[in-house]
Amino acid sequence: MTEDEIRKVLQEELGNIAPEMDIEKLDDTADLREALDIDSIDFLNFVTALHKRLGIDVPELDYPKLFTFNGAVSYFARKLEGAKI
Repeated sequence: MTEDEIRKVLQEELGNIAPEMDIEKLDDTADLREALDIDSIDFLNFVTALHKRLGIDVPELDYPKLFTFNGAVSYFARKLEGAKI
């Protein structure tokens, strides 16, 4: 899966969590929780949805790596690359 495909999946799932927000205008380096005004349950739902879509387990210790859009893209790109080996 390419980074562009990962970005699309992330945007779709963030859109499901915060449908009132324009995800395409989101600052890639902003804290997603603050930028989208989502709480910890919404964030957990986001992580769970990504697990289902991408098949990647995300341990709770790794959640901070997903706090920004760019961080989440990088995290899943590395994990998916590692899954190919």
